[in-house]
Amino acid sequence: MGKKLSPKQLELYKRIDEILFYKWDPIGISDGGWARDEYQSYLPRVFVHALESDSPEAIAEYLGVVSTKSMGLSSATEHDMKIAQIIIEIKESLEL
Repeated sequence: MGKKLSPKQLELYKRIDEILFYKWDPIGISDGGWARDEYQSYLPRVFVHALESDSPEAIAEYLGVVSTKSMGLSSATEHDMKIAQIIIEIKESLEL
């Protein structure tokens, strides 16, 4: 069994989940609640990247790999970096 998250870590985890669904949303499904769990399989890895670094690059790179290699979409490097920066800003606001 994994380590229990602190309240701040849990808050970051929940916020990353929301960001991936509503802001990153590479396949454009956030307007319908039927696929709410679509990006949750990527959440743990993004969360770990966020905890391990204060730099958005690793998160942006991972999001890019997921969207291009796993989903077969075109690269959206600027968008992925913008999402990664939002995640890092939230991490910093939570003082993690």
